[in-house]
Amino acid sequence: MKPQVYMMRQDDPFKCTAAKLAKFRIVESVKFIRKDAIVLSPFSKILLTRNDSQVARYVCAVDCSWEKAEDVARHKRVFSAGISRILPAMLAANPINYAKLGKLSSAEALAGALYILGEKQTAIDITNKFKWGHTFLDLNANLLEDYSKAQTQEQIMDLEQEYFPNLK
Repeated sequence: MKPQVYMMRQDDPFKCTAAKLAKFRIVESVKFIRKDAIVLSPFSKILLTRNDSQVARYVCAVDCSWEKAEDVARHKRVFSAGISRILPAMLAANPINYAKLGKLSSAEALAGALYILGEKQTAIDITNKFKWGHTFLDLNANLLEDYSKAQTQEQIMDLEQEYFPNLK
């Protein structure tokens, strides 16, 4: 599974995790999203599961500002390209959104997705590029391991409720 990023260039380039990953060629920066790519979308109704690795060759994060995500979704077809999936609940470890549920950086989103899809070493490679990267894997260690073993949407939802009982 090859990691990709669709860059919207809305954030400070010096703080952009996706730009750093592309610079070091850990992810591929793309100008269009392929049909056989899982697109990580906060607007999808379908949770990412390990089984998605059987239908896609790529996993793509859309790198845009959290504040502008809804505008991007309204005006661009980027979130509807490829195979749209939402990540299950995870805690952020990045300095801006530390311990906030679901407020992941692009690097965290890709690492979490790759871990769930069975690409644990690639997830580790991604997090190793950031001082706080290991914290993401540590904060979510049990959760990621359980998500990576789940086969169905229902199992993922049960795990979310088990770990985060107040989650809707």
